[in-house]
Amino acid sequence: MRALVQRVSRASVAVDGHAVSSIEEGLLVLLGVARDDDERSVDWLAHKVRGLRVFADPNGRMNEPLGAREVLCVSQFTLYGDARKGTRPSFVEAAPAELAEPLYERFCEQLDARRGVFGAYMTIELVADGPVTLLVESR
Repeated sequence: MRALVQRVSRASVAVDGHAVSSIEEGLLVLLGVARDDDERSVDWLAHKVRGLRVFADPNGRMNEPLGAREVLCVSQFTLYGDARKGTRPSFVEAAPAELAEPLYERFCEQLDARRGVFGAYMTIELVADGPVTLLVESR
């Protein structure tokens, strides 16, 4: 399981031009599920993301975890795109929808995250809050 985690001032997701979800200060998480992921992978990753100390403390240092801030989570199978050969990425490592969707939902529930629409073509807007983008993997 892979999560691209971006600290944001605000973020939103839309489908067919219609707003689906939005957050203010918090984390935008693009979540990719691999074929061999399971509930244990989800639980570990959700705990890890919740505990990331990427927000400024009173001294301006990145030392505070998510706390009461918001999370917007968007399913992103392309995080498992393999472009090592040729110019067209292969997605064979990405989990099929019937495996990925319940794991995505479990992750979102554990973080009380707002969500995109699983499997939909989404437009994501974000205002990054500083240069804080992390790739977190469960394996």
